[in-house]
Amino acid sequence: MKTSFTLGLALAVLSPIAIGHHSYAMFDLGQTVTLKGTIRDFQWTNPHSWIWIDVPDAKGAMQQWGIEGMSPNYLARRGWNKHTLNPGDKVSLMIHPLKGADHGGSFLSVTLADGTVMRQSGEPPPSSAPSSAP
Repeated sequence: MKTSFTLGLALAVLSPIAIGHHSYAMFDLGQTVTLKGTIRDFQWTNPHSWIWIDVPDAKGAMQQWGIEGMSPNYLARRGWNKHTLNPGDKVSLMIHPLKGADHGGSFLSVTLADGTVMRQSGEPPPSSAPSSAP
């Protein structure tokens, strides 16, 4: 009885932490942005992968964007590996941007230079016309 109570108490205390970790509140899920640029780094790390991309602004100055993706295990089950994106690759990324003016977002899909489209989920990216980053 004491063990069940302790386990139940631990789950009650830790559940909000687990739910909070997977929050998408920081992203504008109502907006889709397409970034065209050059891969700076692809971090095949847990608990989330990261894509760092250099994107030229309207004046040609480079802006570095940090894009959060799913775990390597999740991506591997969808055909990804740690060499899917490499520094110097020219790509087009679809993301849900961060709310506010920071250069970041949540990854949706990437179109590689050869036209291959890699998605994070099994779902196609949003069909609405994406806006382009400045």
